[in-house]
Amino acid sequence: MQCFVKPTARQLAKTGAILTEGGGTWLAPLLKGFHCNALQLAKSHRYSWLYRLMSRVLATLLALALMAFAIPAFADARSEARAQVDFGISVAQRGLWREAIYRWERAVEIDPTYAAAFNDLAVAYEHEGQLEKARQAYEKALAIEPNNLQIKQNYELFKEINERTAAAKETP
Repeated sequence: MQCFVKPTARQLAKTGAILTEGGGTWLAPLLKGFHCNALQLAKSHRYSWLYRLMSRVLATLLALALMAFAIPAFADARSEARAQVDFGISVAQRGLWREAIYRWERAVEIDPTYAAAFNDLAVAYEHEGQLEKARQAYEKALAIEPNNLQIKQNYELFKEINERTAAAKETP
C-alpha cells in the first residue's frame, strides 16, 4: 500500500532524498519501509479535516463507553442501597431501631440520591429521639425528591409534633 506521509529528517537522510520544508507530495517508493494507517494519513496536511473527524469520533466513542460502564455501577449502588433499606425495614418492624439506623445510614452512604432511605432514616432518628438528625434527614430527602408526597407528609407531621412538644415544654 502506498501512502503519502511526511517523513522525519532522520528517515529522509536514510533514503538519500532531499525534500523541502513546507509540504508537497511525498512519494512512497522513495520511502521504503514506511507503513501507514488511517491515522497517519489523516495527520498529513492534506487530510487534516479527516484527522479532526477521527479524533471527534474516537472521543465520542470513548464517552459512550464510559457512560455504558457508569450506568451499571449506578444500578448496582441503587440495588445495594435498596437491600440495606429493606433489611432496615425488617429489623425496625422487630423493634431493632439502632440496627435499622445503621442500615439506613449505610444505604445513604452507598447511594446519596436515594430519598426513600433518607426518609426511613429520619423516621428512625425521630423514634430514637434524635430530632435534629431527623430534621436534617427529612430535609435531604425533600431536596432530592421535592414532590414526594410521603416524605412531605412525614416531615409535616414531624414538624407539627415537635412544635406541640416544644409549646408544651414552655407552658408551665
